Amino acid sequence: PRVEAPAPAPRPAPLAADWRDWPYTPGSWTYRRDPRGSLASFGTQAAQPALTLQCDTGTRQIHLSRTAAAATPMTIRTSSVTRALAVQPGSTPGTVTATLPASDPLLEAMGFSRGRFVIDQQGQPALVIPSWAEIERVTEDCRG
Repeated sequence: PRVEAPAPAPRPAPLAADWRDWPYTPGSWTYRRDPRGSLASFGTQAAQPALTLQCDTGTRQIHLSRTAAAATPMTIRTSSVTRALAVQPGSTPGTVTATLPASDPLLEAMGFSRGRFVIDQQGQPALVIPSWAEIERVTEDCRG
């Protein structure tokens, strides 16, 4: 009898040329307080968050962490600003972290971007994150 080769996995649909038309990364935002400050995470409940913003009230800094295999720079793209950020290995295995002062205007750009912002990092899938209030809550908490 002849054995059929399995069909190849379907290729993902190509992304639109304009990042503002890319589909959102699956998940939703959650917000909570923790001993160091406040924390907003984006992702699905079944997995490690795709993105976390954590305020360190002692230093008035926000740690922006994402899942990633290597500590290559990440680029944040909003409707008003595009900026590359240096990262360090994160405190959780498999993550990298960029640290911003709570006063950094990039945080407002992320919170008020028209519907979404994108985080690009070489070798990682782009994160297309909705601009929800949790971003601004952490930022305002950190400013005191």
